[in-house]
Amino acid sequence: MTTVSNRYDFAFFFDVTNGNPNGDPDAGNLPRMDPETNQGLVSDVSLKRKVRNYVSTAYEREQGHEIYMTERMVLNEQHARAYEATGFKQTAKKLPKKNEEARQLTRWMCDNFFDIRTFGAVMTTEVNCGQVRGPVQLSFARSEEPILPLEISITRSSVTNEKDRDNERTMGRKHIVPYGLYRAHGFINAKLAEKTGFSEADLEVVWTAFRDMFDLDRSAARGEMSARRLIAFRHDSALGNAQAHKLFDRITVSRVSGGEHIQVSDSRIHNLPPARTFGDYAIHLDDTNLPAGIKIVEPF
Repeated sequence: MTTVSNRYDFAFFFDVTNGNPNGDPDAGNLPRMDPETNQGLVSDVSLKRKVRNYVSTAYEREQGHEIYMTERMVLNEQHARAYEATGFKQTAKKLPKKNEEARQLTRWMCDNFFDIRTFGAVMTTEVNCGQVRGPVQLSFARSEEPILPLEISITRSSVTNEKDRDNERTMGRKHIVPYGLYRAHGFINAKLAEKTGFSEADLEVVWTAFRDMFDLDRSAARGEMSARRLIAFRHDSALGNAQAHKLFDRITVSRVSGGEHIQVSDSRIHNLPPARTFGDYAIHLDDTNLPAGIKIVEPF
């Protein structure tokens, strides 16, 4: 397959309604937040996990689409498969001395595991298969406005033990964000794609995963999460034709109120009621006078 030969920089917008998009284990599973701005955060690891889960479901048992980082997987067992397939001898914690053999092991892992080929992996464990820097990288997602998490009391109508049959019902709590629109940035490095074999077909899988992954990730904790828009800047070259931050500056978000669009950075926004639907926002893309060699792609 043809490896990706163009650099991409992209912005991914998604929202949550009455759910916890990414609980913080260091804060009692409260939604992650920036303590200085109160903007909500979703980690890159969380987003990559959802891509992995989507691919493992949508491409189950398809060659080249196995997932390396899966629940309860023993990574050394995954690495041992590469040694078995190539016929090379294992040496604890060391790669084969011959560079070509080491490259073949790493290549086998890239060819068979979609997430290694895409996101990379550190495989320098007792059964050493090297390490790979993946061509697709994501930033933390950040909400466009501050969020105000709510703590909701819940009860359970059933009990675990017979001795508790006549006791009061079990009480519990869950945390939700009433509504939040989040924005993450992503980067695709064509030079790293050459090394891992990340192909144009793989890129289409990534775009589809971003579009559909929340529909396969429903849970009571996460409420309604939806992919809203993905805007990608495609560079004509592998190294790129413009700086990513300048391209991202072309994408702005405003609040919609009475037919007026107010930038989220405008102080007047504090006079508006809290946003509760995607319709309370508008995403603007300045596609005029693009730098030479830049094309806008919107996969969905």
